Amino acid sequence: MSLDVSLTGETVDVPCVCSECGHEHTRKHSEEFFSANITHNLGSMADEAGIYRCLWRPDENGITKAGQLVPLLEAGLALMRSDRPRFEKFNAKNGWGLYEHFIPWIEEYVEACKKYPDATVRVSR
Repeated sequence: MSLDVSLTGETVDVPCVCSECGHEHTRKHSEEFFSANITHNLGSMADEAGIYRCLWRPDENGITKAGQLVPLLEAGLALMRSDRPRFEKFNAKNGWGLYEHFIPWIEEYVEACKKYPDATVRVSR
């Protein structure tokens, strides 16, 4: 199991034509600016860094826009970088969920949040 995160644009109606019958209609579309996936095995490490709730459960914590994540994730990253051994204790024994993979994943997510601060945050857990 894993966590899927994405940053999307505003949902808009777009015209389209049915390939079966040729009728014109509209459908909902949201541009996806960023998408990433990470194992649930990193949940305890994220919790230790104080970023579990904003990563796994932003919707339950009032986080709807990417810009809201930036200071939270940056603080978690700083903490994780300041005491690597503390966080490596949470490395998954099976190798699926390691500090060395989580840090760049968070960095990439933060950069996307900075680039698209008004994007809508979506998660699937």
